[in-house]
Amino acid sequence: MRPLLVTVGDPQGVGPEVACKAAAQRPDLPLILVGAPDVLSREVARYCPGAEFRAPPAGPDPVEVRAIRYAAEEALAVRASAVVTGPIHKARLAARGFAHPGHTEFLAEICGVTDPVMAFEASDLRVALVTVHLPLSAVPEALSTARVLHTIRTFHRAMRRQLGLKSPRVLVCGLNPHAGDDGLLGHEDASVVAPAVGMAKEEGIMAVGPVSAEAAFTQARRGEGDGIVAMYHDQGLAPLKAVAFGRSVNWTLGLPIVRTSVDHGTADDLAGKGLADPGSMIAAIDLAARLSAR
Repeated sequence: MRPLLVTVGDPQGVGPEVACKAAAQRPDLPLILVGAPDVLSREVARYCPGAEFRAPPAGPDPVEVRAIRYAAEEALAVRASAVVTGPIHKARLAARGFAHPGHTEFLAEICGVTDPVMAFEASDLRVALVTVHLPLSAVPEALSTARVLHTIRTFHRAMRRQLGLKSPRVLVCGLNPHAGDDGLLGHEDASVVAPAVGMAKEEGIMAVGPVSAEAAFTQARRGEGDGIVAMYHDQGLAPLKAVAFGRSVNWTLGLPIVRTSVDHGTADDLAGKGLADPGSMIAAIDLAARLSAR
């Protein structure tokens, strides 16, 4: 098995710590940690002596950005089986000229992909997002039938090909409360979301919707759906993280490489205290290993 490259993220946050703690829990996997060598040498000695780590190639970008680029390019060249990323601090990177809102958009650029899909997986609960880092006021205008359909298709394909689900059932949330309530609470569910669901069904995808988000998550928790398509960030991630924070995994769909990530940020207030929970990093590594094996 080719190595899994784990970029440890912002050296000022908990990423190096959780990556090293996770490596100690998975000695059977060929992990290579990538990041600031001074920080990694200290954390490796503390939490996972003997683990392999390396610095990304030199360059003008911050070390965490260089680590992401290096890991993605190694995976594209088939010298690595997957990329697992630690948390980055978006505001700190933006202040230093990083032009992307997050990992997903940066990885899409490196891989030459225009429409990646951000998804999350927590064993029995999976969520894909139609829109991601947008103000709530901008979401309705950003939605289109084509964009919703693309998310459904990409999610369905990933669940079949990467997770091995034979006929995944996709629950598609409406944008508005009660999925618009027959037009009383907005037109987008009937004019934008419903046509996308209809087109997906015509392609043979087991899609249901638009349904209210509360119903979609209830049904999924009862085993009546394999994945949920949410229209915006908090619609999908607030309920998912309420029941699975610390064990859910950020999973990027539509890339030519396998990429997973933790479900949390840099948690600067915990950095250096030895208290950070590696659960999400362990889950991200396990999912990356499982996906790359397929």
